[in-house]
Amino acid sequence: MPMLCSPPLPDDTILEVNDLTRHFDVSPPGLERLLSGKPRAMVKALDGVSFTIKRGETFALVGESGCGKTTVARCIVGLSRPTAGNIVFDGVDLGRLRRRKAMAPIRRRMQMIFQDPYASLNPRWRVRRIIAEPLVTHGLVTNRAELRVRVGELLDLVRLSAEDGDKFPHEFSGGQRQRISIARALAAHPEFLVCDEPTSALDVSVQAQTLNLMKDLQRGFGLTYLFISHNLAVIYQISDRVGVMYLGRLVEVATADQIFARPRHPYTRLLLETIPRLDASGDREPVAGEVPNPIDPPSGCAFHPRCPYANSRCRGERPSLLVAGETLVACHAVEEGRLPEG
Repeated sequence: MPMLCSPPLPDDTILEVNDLTRHFDVSPPGLERLLSGKPRAMVKALDGVSFTIKRGETFALVGESGCGKTTVARCIVGLSRPTAGNIVFDGVDLGRLRRRKAMAPIRRRMQMIFQDPYASLNPRWRVRRIIAEPLVTHGLVTNRAELRVRVGELLDLVRLSAEDGDKFPHEFSGGQRQRISIARALAAHPEFLVCDEPTSALDVSVQAQTLNLMKDLQRGFGLTYLFISHNLAVIYQISDRVGVMYLGRLVEVATADQIFARPRHPYTRLLLETIPRLDASGDREPVAGEVPNPIDPPSGCAFHPRCPYANSRCRGERPSLLVAGETLVACHAVEEGRLPEG
């Protein structure tokens, strides 16, 4: 069966996400709605997200909990089906691949590293079997002796030993377990890794070791990362470009240096204000206000109830991502020049 393709992407683009939307129906049962007269309730987890990722770069998504970061990741790797929009990987529209046989070659080229290394590894399997599973599933190795050698090489690659393959996950620390998860992800020779908060469950010192390992692997194998985190310090260390998400939408996209040196969107500025600084005194203020209810989001710009620069246009008209210098930003105040320079 021929593979269904979208128009070709630029040579340096490996992933394109177009107007990605994912709504979840959280309505009460039909009879309860009928008796109470309540309408259906939909959570707009993603509400039109678009971005591209270049080959060999790390594109990071950052934002408060519930902003939709993990939903983006799950849609890309096929764990959740989008309500609307499309995802194009290396010229192939993933939404048009319906049969498992057609999807298998693409799925092998993209793998996911999950947030919790304590939950993502089967506690009843030895590490050797965990890492070997993708090799067997994709038919990359069929000989048992070759399989054992390949698993040992993968363990060595993540700075563990081949002998560790005979152990169970509970015999390792959190950082070591995440290395096992990375080895499993690399087993199928992927080009693109989706990393969903891979260091959030680790101690700070172990976080740094894991990030350094991931950067070394990226340089060695030419990997491309979609890196998801709420930790801005981690984002700054690992990413080339950053997309800031708020309530299911992107509000700013720029290089990591631009985001941290000259943030444009008021929400990005508030996020950066929460980072402790050596030259600051006293307690740091948290981001003002609370994230609105995604079932009933505010009209206009979703951030306007928390924004000190909001006006009537912000309350009534939803902004689009527009070019502002070298940044893409969705903010009427930036567009109109009402926002003071950061």
